[in-house]
Amino acid sequence: MTRVKKGVHALKRRRSVLKQTKGMRHGRSTKERQAKEALLHAGNYSFAHRKDKKSHNRKLWNIKINAGARELGMSYSKLIGALHKKNIMLDRKILSDFAEHHPETFAKILTEIK
Repeated sequence: MTRVKKGVHALKRRRSVLKQTKGMRHGRSTKERQAKEALLHAGNYSFAHRKDKKSHNRKLWNIKINAGARELGMSYSKLIGALHKKNIMLDRKILSDFAEHHPETFAKILTEIK
């Protein structure tokens, strides 16, 4: 069999790893071993935080809805309860958008509930 040297592929792999860690501080962007380690951690964090982002957004929506509802004399929990009783199927993302950017529409929703 012919001899296969892996220099080209090893260099390609190294360049790929270093390209992905471009912009990181210290040896992480220049040293292969540190770059590999940084990439592994970055991958783990990005996976975990993609999950966390969903709960953070929901909490933020709840805060915005509560602020909008309290301006119009209703609490968050009463608003959500009334929406369920009236079978108004608006999710929290849409409600928070209305409360923040379209307060007149949000006010109309509240008058519909009362």
